[in-house]
This record gives sequence, structure tokens and C-alpha cells, in this order.
Amino acid sequence: MKGPPVWSVEQLDVDRKKAEDHFRQVRHREPLEIYLNYFDEYQGIVEEVLEQTVDLTRLRSEAPDLLTDKRKQEVFRYLSGPPVSLDDLKVLVEARSLTANQFQNDPQLVGRIVNFMQDWHDRRRFPWISGQRVPEEHERNAAVLATTALLAMRKTETLRRNRGSKTQEQLVAGQLRRTGFREVRTRRVLTLSNAPKQGQYCRESMFGSRKADFVVGLLDGRTMAIECKVSNSATNSIKRLNNDAAVKATRWREEFGKAQIVVVAVLDGVFALRNLVDAQESGLTIFWAHDLASMIQWMRIESR
Repeated sequence: MKGPPVWSVEQLDVDRKKAEDHFRQVRHREPLEIYLNYFDEYQGIVEEVLEQTVDLTRLRSEAPDLLTDKRKQEVFRYLSGPPVSLDDLKVLVEARSLTANQFQNDPQLVGRIVNFMQDWHDRRRFPWISGQRVPEEHERNAAVLATTALLAMRKTETLRRNRGSKTQEQLVAGQLRRTGFREVRTRRVLTLSNAPKQGQYCRESMFGSRKADFVVGLLDGRTMAIECKVSNSATNSIKRLNNDAAVKATRWREEFGKAQIVVVAVLDGVFALRNLVDAQESGLTIFWAHDLASMIQWMRIESR
């Protein structure tokens, strides 16, 4: 029983460049309409929030209504400079959630959120708030455009990321099916006896203490965990690859034993060569979305 492939630095660099070229081709084909549609959608909501709050001067009195409306709550989070994520806001205002039920159970929550926004509002986009005055028309228009652009950009980025990850997972699942592997139900794998049997795979399952995109029962009796990672920049690759997939690989090898499992990252997008080398040295096996045939070929060789 041989171990998974370990690629040379030169081969990693060749495949890294192929993935980067594919990323550029996909991005060039992406229509501008995606961003523009989000822009048009959110511009009306931003204008509605400003109108409802009388240019944010009645933020406290209107906050209960704004915060129980999903889209208006999203705009509310983008009033700060810089905008705050939903998870960060929950931590900052000490809230388990920002749902209607939570607002009912915690009457002080709305006040804490408003206080945060008043303290941290973007003074460049909304200069009239600290000046306690009525905004000039050009100031209001600029604030609407800037806030809408921020929202549209973030929504476009999220769509790109989710589309890339979903497409990648579909490619992997398709390759496994064509190779003869059968999909079984998602499960929690606490011990390898719970893992899919030889020739089976499951998706989005807890594998030990961490979730895996795929858990596969290899034909040689070992179990393979697959993580699908898409990165849009070399800087982002540290988070996607080294701080996530490679960390999982180390943890899973500790939990299940090096001889019993293989941890694979299927990569697509832009990755720094140094990060690829570091991830491979940590025990992560690397394959690429543009060359899944290499992964399948290795699986077949190991099954002999």
C-alpha cells in the first residue's frame, strides 16, 4: 500500500499556473450584470432606509422595524465604517442571534445595536450625523451610491465563492460516480467503522471533530477525506488552504491515524506556491479541479 502522491515544487508550480489561468478565463466570462443587478436591487433598499429614518436622524425610533426586516438589517450593518458582518455584530452586541424572537426576549438588544452604529457610523459617507445637521442633496446621493456599491460588491463576491465551491463539489461527485463509487447518506463519522464502506462516499459529513466536503471509502480499505477549496487570490489561499484544509488534515491524522486515512484538497483558483508547499508538507495531498483524472488514477492504482 503506497502513500498518496507528493508533488515536486516544479509540478506544483505548473498546476498552480494552470489553475490561475482557468480562474482568469472564468472571471472574464462572468457577466457584469451580476454586480449591476445587485446594485439595482440594493439601491432601492438603501434609499428606503434613509427615507424611513429621515436620513438616519431617527435611527433609534425606527430601528425595531429595520432590524426585523432581513434586507434592511443588512443595510443597517453597512452603515458602519467599515461594514460589520452579521457574526461580528452578534459578538459586539452580545447577542445569540438577530431574529425577531431574540429582540422580544432581549428588549435592550435594539438599543445596544443602535449605540454601536451611532458610535461607529462611517463619517465619510454620513458626515451630517456627527454635525447634527440636514445632509446636502449631493451628500445624500453620494452616501446612497457608496453604500449600495459596498453591498453589491460583497454580494457578488459571496456569489462567486459559493458558485465556485458548488461547481467544484459537483465535479468531484461526478468523477466519483463515473468511477463506480456510490453515494450514501450523510453521517457523523466518530470512528472509521462509521465511515462509508469500500466503494462508497458521502458528502458534507462530520469527520471526527471537523466537517469534510466528502468522506470516501477507498477500495484498499482506507478512508479518504476530501476538502474542496477555491481561492481568488494568493493572500486568500493562506486562509483556504493552510489555515483550514491543512489544519483539518493534521487533526484528522491525529484522530484516526496516519495509516488509516488520506486527506485530500481539491483546489481551484489562485494559490501561492509557498502555501502549496507548506500544506503538502503538513500531510495534505493536493489535486486540482482541472485535473481530477490524476486523483481518480491514483485511487485506481491503490485499489489493485
